[in-house]
Amino acid sequence: MSDTHLHPVPIYVDGEWRQSTTTGWQPVVDPTSAETIATVPLCSKSEVERAVSAAHRAFLQWRNTPVSERARVMLAYQHLLKAHQSEIAAILASETGKVMADAMGDVWRGIEVVEHATAVAPMMMGEHLENVAAEIDSYSLIQPLGVCVGITPFNFPAMIPLWMFPLAVACGNGFVLKPSERVPLTAVKLIELFYQAGAPQDIVQLVHGGVAQAQCLYEHPDVKAVSFVGSVDGAQSIYRGASQALKRVQALGGAKNHLVVMPDANKEEVINAIVGASVGAAGQRCMAISVVVWVGKSAEWIADVVAKMAEVKPGLSEENAAFGPLISAQSKQRVCELIASGIEAGAECLLDGREFVHPTRPKGFWLAPTIFDKVTPEMAIYQQEIFGPVLLNMRAENLPAAMALINANPCGNGTSIFTSSGQSARQFQHGIEVGQVGINVPIPVPLPFFSFTGWKKSFYGDLHIYGKQAVRFYTETKTVTSRWFDDENDDEGDVNMTIQLR
Repeated sequence: MSDTHLHPVPIYVDGEWRQSTTTGWQPVVDPTSAETIATVPLCSKSEVERAVSAAHRAFLQWRNTPVSERARVMLAYQHLLKAHQSEIAAILASETGKVMADAMGDVWRGIEVVEHATAVAPMMMGEHLENVAAEIDSYSLIQPLGVCVGITPFNFPAMIPLWMFPLAVACGNGFVLKPSERVPLTAVKLIELFYQAGAPQDIVQLVHGGVAQAQCLYEHPDVKAVSFVGSVDGAQSIYRGASQALKRVQALGGAKNHLVVMPDANKEEVINAIVGASVGAAGQRCMAISVVVWVGKSAEWIADVVAKMAEVKPGLSEENAAFGPLISAQSKQRVCELIASGIEAGAECLLDGREFVHPTRPKGFWLAPTIFDKVTPEMAIYQQEIFGPVLLNMRAENLPAAMALINANPCGNGTSIFTSSGQSARQFQHGIEVGQVGINVPIPVPLPFFSFTGWKKSFYGDLHIYGKQAVRFYTETKTVTSRWFDDENDDEGDVNMTIQLR
């Protein structure tokens, strides 16, 4: 192993942890300091193919394991995740730059999905109807697909993998996880704990890499389903490629989430919600509020938001900072270029966070809160997902105008309305063309009993991630039509049965 491979990240392939034999490696960087903390392999094609083959062999046995035993593995896993939550969060913070509170929340939201997976048995129950015809019964069986793949992003290294593989495995499938090459360390710990929980050898494989490795996975003939979370462009690419390869696909893309403020809303609740929902996790979450639409006189509160946001600073966990840095130098440069484009396009920059320098980590990828007013739909800062701590302010004369603005946006991940009017809330939830709606809730991410239901360019596929829809995604339905004979030589009965079924 070359000396340039600092703390090489392992892969889990074919029953064991091992070092990749690839010649392609890249650094894993601590965003708070720009220092390399590990090196991650870009797995070879043969390693990826070996991982899929191993998962397929494991699936052939695991699919016959009683569902109650599969659920017990999930029970043990959620117990270990809870016991190691702080440890996982510390690893996660080291490679994402998240403050500890955000990192702990990242892990916890994943644990909630694992807990939901413990109830897999009732979610896999089929249906039964007696006497669909004379003495003929029909019933359905819910069965696993085979090998499923998860391709996950950098911004939630614990939560999003846990959205995928626990439920897929609980349903009886094999799984191959390819986390973002920027944040591979959290995934290693998640898989370590999964096998400590008693998961059968090889049922989940862990490989690393980028676009080439993802393509190798979704084109493999033994892969049946692909789950992806990332940008709009990434979701479109995965959906096209995996669909072309005749796979079942759920591809979650980016967002441009709006929060509507009605004049009758609670001012204090609105301001606190906007601050946390816009810059939490440095704005690097697909459910972040990036646009506030002020209806009527509520726009008078913009100055209060600016004052509150000016008090919020990025930093390290021990400083009680509100959020950490951006994930990379490239990400910071892109966000700064979008900020500059907004100013050039005529938006009013009320708060500019580009000059922030951390006192002890000056080389980190820091960006303080930035706020724009007088934003218009044709501006690049509105048209693109910024994915940084940048908040845009827009105005609408009334609720229908605000809804028209949101519905015209090509993304439809999440939106919220703050109001004390039940009529306004109902009008909004009924007519808004967005998949996840909050009423006096700024970030309406559903708990695992429901599914994560983005619309439009925020989602490509038919069945959404986690919840009951994910069980349908990770399984196939088989319908059985059954008749038992009292007299095997009843030829007349055979004719009558055929006529009835036709």
